[in-house]
Amino acid sequence: MPGLRVVVVTHTAELGGAELALLRLVAALEPGEFDVHVVTWSHGDLVDRLETDGIPVTVIAGRGIQKVTRTDAGRVSATRSLPATVGVARQLRRVLRSLDPDLVVANSLKAAVVVGLVAGMARQPWVWHLHDRLAPDYLPAPVARAMGMLAARGPRGIVANSEATAATLPLRAQERTVVAYPGLAPALAQRERVLPAAPVVGLVGRISPTKGQLEFIQAAHQVRRRHPDARFVIVGTAMFADAPYEQEVRQAAGDTVEMVGWTDDPAGTIAGLSVLVHASPTPEPFGQVVAEAVALGVAVVGTEAGGVPEIMVPQRDDRDRSHSSRGPHGVLVAPGDVSALAGAVSALLDDPRRLIIDPDARAEAADRLSIARTAGVVAQAWRRHST
Repeated sequence: MPGLRVVVVTHTAELGGAELALLRLVAALEPGEFDVHVVTWSHGDLVDRLETDGIPVTVIAGRGIQKVTRTDAGRVSATRSLPATVGVARQLRRVLRSLDPDLVVANSLKAAVVVGLVAGMARQPWVWHLHDRLAPDYLPAPVARAMGMLAARGPRGIVANSEATAATLPLRAQERTVVAYPGLAPALAQRERVLPAAPVVGLVGRISPTKGQLEFIQAAHQVRRRHPDARFVIVGTAMFADAPYEQEVRQAAGDTVEMVGWTDDPAGTIAGLSVLVHASPTPEPFGQVVAEAVALGVAVVGTEAGGVPEIMVPQRDDRDRSHSSRGPHGVLVAPGDVSALAGAVSALLDDPRRLIIDPDARAEAADRLSIARTAGVVAQAWRRHST
């Protein structure tokens, strides 16, 4: 019996968080249950990886809307992309007619706009995999409102990447929403970790104002006074329109923080840290590097906002007046509070025993955040909304 025909539409072929989550998901689905075909409107590493894995891919032209970033989307200049959006919609309609899927899945904000247009007119069932918080602190307010309206009226169902993401949806959309974390590969839980001889504190991720590299550098200067032997590293590069911010980060880093650049093995890099820092001043939808750190048994200092508290399971002590909360995997602090960030890192380095995560806590996190659980939730949603 043939599997359910599912077309996944994603606007970019760069290996960002949503695209890497898609790769893990497709690999974890039960063989034969789904026939997945991916449609994107750019060439890139995602296409190469999917083709290597034997997943069919169709690339359609869409440069005009590819260049519109999340920040730009609320500006008048973004209207210039409307002709390109219509062109992509026409191409996608032809592809869907040819493939005749049982279900269409939108894997990004831009994909949801186009899929909403095409599937709405064709009365084609579709599901939105939502990787972005639809909130004015994360998206331009007009975009957040428009996307909320689309979520309420368009897809048959929504798969959100965290409870925090789901909570930004209109109530009408929340009723049709399930939460499935992006998922971790099983090998992470088995990976050996050896603490470095001297402390290494790192921030891993795309260089962007939303990731907090400048806050990390400011905190590093404070921590260095108490722990002069500590090494501080920033791992990652800028994407999209964040190149000017990267230059600002490099100038601020000076001799205190080492700029490592891009890595093709983020898990291996995280495993070599004493402490992973998540410094995002803006609440993130999830926090994949935090999830990887807890599964690897690396202590985390993160911001208590967005999806990160769901990963770290904080346990607040009312007697603790440090504006932070502790859990089995590290410490959470208020977003943008550099002093609290520095204090939490210093406290972990003061007591090396706190850098060793309890094996049971590590195993529990790896299971709770596993790609197997994610695939089970997604498969159920796909089956339910395809008919």
